Amino acid sequence: MKLLRTWIALAAGLALSAAVQAQAFPSKPIRVVVGFPAGGPLDQHARLLSDKLQAVLGQPVVMDYKAGAGGTVGAQDVMKAAPDGHTIMLANTGVMVINPALYSRLPYATLRDFVPVARTAMQPLALLVNTSVPAKNLQEFMAYAKARPGQVNFGSAGNGGISHLVPEMFKTATGLFMVHIPYRGSAPAFTDLMGGQVQFMAESIPQAAAYHKQGKVRALAVTSKQRNPALPEVPTVIESGIKGFEVVGFYGFLAPAGTPKDVVNKLSDAFGQVLQMPEVRNRMVSQGADPAFLGADDFAKFLAAELPRWADAVKKSGAKMD
Repeated sequence: MKLLRTWIALAAGLALSAAVQAQAFPSKPIRVVVGFPAGGPLDQHARLLSDKLQAVLGQPVVMDYKAGAGGTVGAQDVMKAAPDGHTIMLANTGVMVINPALYSRLPYATLRDFVPVARTAMQPLALLVNTSVPAKNLQEFMAYAKARPGQVNFGSAGNGGISHLVPEMFKTATGLFMVHIPYRGSAPAFTDLMGGQVQFMAESIPQAAAYHKQGKVRALAVTSKQRNPALPEVPTVIESGIKGFEVVGFYGFLAPAGTPKDVVNKLSDAFGQVLQMPEVRNRMVSQGADPAFLGADDFAKFLAAELPRWADAVKKSGAKMD
């Protein structure tokens, strides 16, 4: 009985400690680790949310850039941080669900080493062609590529990235044979798309919309289920006749494994509040992303479903990074 009373007291003490910790959280600035250089799309997204998040949580929100190895350097930094909610990671599709299949010796596992906090945005891509390609819509492009097996090249920002894997998924869905030309980033790939060295490319909406509106490339379709406000005249891939083709990148926040549930929920609720603000939603849409909040538990389920889907895409593409 004495031992039982001791265990009950210990359990009560731990529960009280966790409650006090959650109530006190946050007690210092929140560090948001971004595994890519400043100035990129993730940085843009982080800065859009940080000021409002700071107001909701009552503590400064500080950006910390840990670029390298496709986001892996930043992920390792967060993985090793104290699991108290004061260090979190903003990650994209690549870091969360592509890297685990792409790198054979990846130092982290998404759902083992992190706790999902909140999904904050979905970002569709546009399927683009060089303006000299005589195709005004996706069906015409498919006929053009089918008549030229192996003669149509598609560019990407690099092996295994989303701009590589989405065209690979498109090839699988349509049976087309196109040749992949990887570049070191999207800028040189776009340069060659505009110059005609590659004829096809998939790229996130903001950059794609800008070049399409300038007449430098032609957007044939978007990969989301609904049309995108940045390209309202461009149909979806599904509208274009490829049933069920919805492939969208996403952004989300993760905390180190072991972060208390109450702390995770407090962070998640804060992101939910920020994403309800009209000025945040309008700005996000203007940047080509769709506000798409999921709380901690739903985000965990979402990631569990996305991991095997992207692993299959990586396997079919043959991409590997070590």
